[in-house]
Amino acid sequence: MPNTAMETADGAPRRNLPELPTTISQSSPVSTADDALTKRLAEIKRLSGRITIMKTVYETTKESLKRIGELGSGTCGVVYKARFEQTGTIMAVKQMVMTSVAEENKRVLMDLEVVLRSHDCPHIVRCYGCFITDFEVLICMELMATCLDKLSKRVQGGFPEDILGKMAVSIIKALDYLKVTQNIIHRDVKPSNILLDLNGTVKLCDFGIAGRLVDSMARTRTAGCSAYMSPERLEAQDEYDVRADVWSIGISLVELAKGEYPYHGCNSEFEVLSRIVSDPAPVLQPEEGFSPLFCDFLRLCLTKNYHFRPKYKELLQHEWVVLYETARVDVAGWYQRIVQSRQ
Repeated sequence: MPNTAMETADGAPRRNLPELPTTISQSSPVSTADDALTKRLAEIKRLSGRITIMKTVYETTKESLKRIGELGSGTCGVVYKARFEQTGTIMAVKQMVMTSVAEENKRVLMDLEVVLRSHDCPHIVRCYGCFITDFEVLICMELMATCLDKLSKRVQGGFPEDILGKMAVSIIKALDYLKVTQNIIHRDVKPSNILLDLNGTVKLCDFGIAGRLVDSMARTRTAGCSAYMSPERLEAQDEYDVRADVWSIGISLVELAKGEYPYHGCNSEFEVLSRIVSDPAPVLQPEEGFSPLFCDFLRLCLTKNYHFRPKYKELLQHEWVVLYETARVDVAGWYQRIVQSRQ
């Protein structure tokens, strides 16, 4: 599925984001059983047809969405830009088809559940509401300017370290929020699932393969993009935890800092995966123009043995993260300069 709530810079409006007044109970289990999926769908359907804009709830139908153009497509459906007729709000709408395949439906519901429950997190893409029928699910979300994967292709030589610092703070806080409030692990952290808006705000998206943690551990081995998977997941260990996503943060930051994927030059996916497991972890050096603090942060994120890799709380206490949590960095201005230079 493509990253969702985004488009080119000129179309995304500046606005205050709404509060979603209704949440889903936290007790629904993640299960592939048909009866569990049916129960979860019935629970979520209670929220169908409610769009919240600036704290005002509109009871409406999907016909209130005027389709403007397609933003992307994937195996689960399409994402398009739409105007909500009652207010004129421009939004991104993820349209996903319900099928007879339970595992696919599980991904659709997981994605919807996470964004609905995360309405109070500023680091996760905001959901206005949804429309649900027996055949499809429409998730209405704030429109973002771009994703970091697309943006990296427009930046020569990688992102500046201070920009990456602000981005890292948001990503870690988003993942920590998911762990603390919903006890889930994202499992697909990568540049294409990290979005940026015109105000320079960084947000995490795409939660279809997020997994519930049992005793702080996850067990599904195949979910996610293998190029950003941690060694312990690729080695098919029986269990892993949030530190698998910490590895993905590290790989993503190295890629964005250098302007190329750390394991580039491979001729096959198998070669990439073999190098992740067998080669020393990627590193950045101060001699390359990076600060010692940033290099140390990445060294910790990319510790091969996950037992010695830090979790989110430890990362949030790292000097590099503490520095950029309060530092004034004009991410919006940096992005606008990139857009203008490419016009």
